[in-house]
Amino acid sequence: MIYIIRHGETDLNKERRMQGRNGYPLNKNGIIQAENLRTKLQGIEFDLVYSSPQERAVETAQIVSGGNVIVDKRLDVFELGEADNLKISEVKMDGFIPDASVYKGIEDTESFVNRVFNFMRELEHQYVESKVNILISGHRCTTGCMGAYFEGIPEDRNILTYSSDNGDYKVYQF
Repeated sequence: MIYIIRHGETDLNKERRMQGRNGYPLNKNGIIQAENLRTKLQGIEFDLVYSSPQERAVETAQIVSGGNVIVDKRLDVFELGEADNLKISEVKMDGFIPDASVYKGIEDTESFVNRVFNFMRELEHQYVESKVNILISGHRCTTGCMGAYFEGIPEDRNILTYSSDNGDYKVYQF
């Protein structure tokens, strides 16, 4: 089984700001969310634990699993460029991402999907025949993208449809 968790709350989440690669660690509530997630998943032994390189995702994975975390840069959060840390209500959006014509450094959505799907294909290839429990800790964008890997990309291309809330999870199977 594949358990896809979203990191707990940070102060940027609380302040309703864009949170990309210049994000913050978990705040007190985020730690509580991760501990609650650990309780919900109690009794599940994870054979593998993967995380985005972002501190908030690694912290969540460590709290939930209690074990070693394999950091994979393909699970990194979507690059928000100059929109990183700005108030969500003030960001000019192009669909569900910041407008790349306004903000420099915005990641190409196809490249983002390709890197996350590449990670998922590799996992599937290695473990499709195995009975392993895999925990993956990520972000709104990466949990949504992994959901799209299993469910298909929505017609409107908004993969965030499949994302989890802070400190929540979804379960899939190859």
